[in-house]
Parts: sequence; structure tokens; C-alpha cells
Amino acid sequence: MSLKVVILAAGKGTRMKSAMPKVLHRIADKPMVEHVIDAASDLGANGTILVVGHGADQVRDTVTREVDYVEQTEQLGTGHAVQQAVPLLQPDDTVLVAYGDVPLTKTATLQKLVDDVTDTNLALLTVMMDNPHGYGRIVRDRAGQVLGIVEQKDATGEQLKIREVNTGILAAKGAVLGELLDRIDNNNSQNEYYLTDIFSLAVEQGMTVRTHQPDHEWETSGVNSRVQLAELERIFQLSQAEQLMEAGVTLMDPARIDVRGKLTVGQDSIIDINCVFTGEVSIGENVNIGPNCSVTNATIASGTVIKANTVIEDSVVGENCTLGPFARLRPGAELAEDAHIGNFVEIKKSTISKGSKVNHLSYVGDSTVGEKVNIGAGTITCNYDGVNKHQTVIEDGVFIGSCTQLVAPVRVGKNAVVGAGSTITKTVEPNQLAFTRAALKTVDNWPRPVKKPKPE
Repeated sequence: MSLKVVILAAGKGTRMKSAMPKVLHRIADKPMVEHVIDAASDLGANGTILVVGHGADQVRDTVTREVDYVEQTEQLGTGHAVQQAVPLLQPDDTVLVAYGDVPLTKTATLQKLVDDVTDTNLALLTVMMDNPHGYGRIVRDRAGQVLGIVEQKDATGEQLKIREVNTGILAAKGAVLGELLDRIDNNNSQNEYYLTDIFSLAVEQGMTVRTHQPDHEWETSGVNSRVQLAELERIFQLSQAEQLMEAGVTLMDPARIDVRGKLTVGQDSIIDINCVFTGEVSIGENVNIGPNCSVTNATIASGTVIKANTVIEDSVVGENCTLGPFARLRPGAELAEDAHIGNFVEIKKSTISKGSKVNHLSYVGDSTVGEKVNIGAGTITCNYDGVNKHQTVIEDGVFIGSCTQLVAPVRVGKNAVVGAGSTITKTVEPNQLAFTRAALKTVDNWPRPVKKPKPE
């Protein structure tokens, strides 16, 4: 079976009050339309066609997925929009029509539609609503067979009582879809070509319309305002939280976690409130993450403790490490097992080996740090000369005293000791003690300054 997915993404979204096309507004830090494209990919689609209109160039520039584009230059209705994609469809294709502003439909829900399509059968996603105002109603005969869809503005009083509504998401064979679209007209209150009109036409030709409903109503919810965007964001995040908890993760408050990418977490890990995970993040078992942490594109091995307000970006953390509070791992940081990175410590593009500690108020950049190294408070690797970055190498067993500057390029040999307050500009050999310190000067009976009274 060849599956093509047509995604309608031409609308302006006036109620969003934005210069940006509606489908580019983000859920979980990803444009809504890319959620739909990813669902199409998960279905195994052979091609995805994006029907663009308002802000077409901006959509093309923003979307990172591989899709084909067709442009709806005039906004003449959903039927007209799908017609723009017909030249890219083959008669034998199974065609799924979806919407770029309906981002949370599950792949399993869409699969049911795709599986139900034949040469004589269309599939439609419907949903039951307590308040169906504004939606097209599903009209059935006494045997329960779909006769067609009537839009709100064209419905009779009796039809308005129907609770089953059209979501707009449908599937059909390419040949069937193209033939039915050629027959629709704009003889309605909106003077638009309704995609929904194909169903009554199909029934008239002896075809059947099979319907499916999603597990959750929110799978079919569209976004027309920033309020609705925020509502779907929370729904999406709660769904992610539930998946984590079902996998054996403890969340201190499922309402206060944000997953903005792909997050995998091992069993018995604990995540405190207000943590944000962005990009590809992998967390092992028995990891404890404190509140207000931000983790982006990182791997964190089992047994590690990440204390409050720690930021990790594009880094690798080994087993049984301790980070924070208020630590920062910048891109390229790699911690081996049992490394300790303490409060107000920043690590950038550096390797910290097994059992080493950088516990207080220090910066380590462009460095290789050996095993069982202790770097004292206030230590800085001076890696940038204003033009180029230079390397610092600290070998196994080194002790670096507090308030030390290591001016790269520089090497400190195995088991060496650097005294507090030193500025190291040359190689320190293994087992050496190195320090630079000005002589202490004192003045007896020094008259301390006295604050002058303010003039009246």
C-alpha cells in the first residue's frame, strides 16, 4: 500500500493575533504542523504534501521535515485546498487528509482510518461532543449508516441536536478522492468548496463511510487562539508525564514538567518540579533530579544526583555523579562516573574523569581532567586569548588550590599540587608543588578610613 498524507496548512489564524502563520506556533517547542508531519512519518507514509497559503514562504523556511509543497493561492475552502494536492496523488494511493493546526492526533488513531480504506469505502474520524456548536454534524440513516455531513450554518434545527461531529480528518483512495472533489460546488452559505461534501456524494454513488473515534477528544482539538494553544500544551505535557509514570518514573508533580523533545527515563528515577527537557535526553535508572533543572540533548547515566537549578546542555554524565545546585554543563562536557560538579561551577567542552571534583565557584573550559583530581573553589582555566581557545590538561591525582588561574595552554602533571591563589602559566611536573604568591606586606597601626558625614 502506498500512503500519502495531505496536511492542510494554508490558514492565517486571525485569532492568534500574530504575524506568524498559525501552524508554526509551537506545542512542546515544535511547530504544530511538524507534530502532524511526524505522525504521518510514524504511519509509514510514502509522501507528505503540505498545502500552504498564508505565510507560505515562512512555512517552507521553518519546517525541517522532508515534505512536498503545494500552494492554495485563494482561500476557497477545504475542498479547494485538497484539490491543490490531487496532481501529486496516484489513483491507487491511500490518502489521509489531516490538519496542521490539529497537532495531537495519535498515530494509532490515524492508522484505524488508513486500514479501513478500500475502492468503495471512505474512512472518517468523528467525535461525540456535549457542546457541538460550530462543528459539522454527522447525519446518519436509521440503520446508522453515514449519509453525509452538514455544516453548522447550513444545518436544520433538528440536525443541530446531533452530538456526533466531523473532525475533518479522513482517508480515501486517490482516485475516489479526486473524482469526488471534481463534483463538489460552492452552493452554500459560505460560498466555499467544502471537503465534507464528498461524503454525501460518495453515498449517492453506493459507497460507504466508516467512522472511527479517538480515545480522547483532545486528539481532534484544533488551535485557533493562544488560549487553545496553551490548553493543548498542558494536555500534551500531562500525556508525556503519564507515560513516564507508567514506565516507573516518579514525578513530584505531573503538572509541572515540560518535555520538549524525546525523553527516555529509567525505572525508579525521580524528577522534581519545574524541570524542562529539550531535544534528545536519555536518563538512566535511579537518577534523582531536583527542582528547576533544564536538560538539553544530554545523556545521564544511572545513579546520578542532579541538585536544584542545574543546567545541562549537549553533555554526557556518567554513573553516580553529583551535580549542583546551580551547576552548569555547557556543550561538550563529559563526566565520568563518580564525578562531582558543585554549586556555581561551569564546565565547557571538557572531560572530567572518574572520581574528580570541582565543587565550588569554578570554571573549567577546553580541558582534560584526570581521575581523582580536586579543583578548589574559585579556580579558572583561562582558555581564551581573545582569538583562539587553548587546552588545559590536569593529570590524575592533582590537587588545585582555591582561587587559581590556569593559563592555557598548560599542563599539570600527575599528583602535583598547586597552591591556593596561584597563576600557572608553565608546565607543572608530576609530584611537584607549584605556587605563585606575592610577599605579604603589613603596616602597623594603619588608620582605617572614616566615613565623612553628609553635608546638611
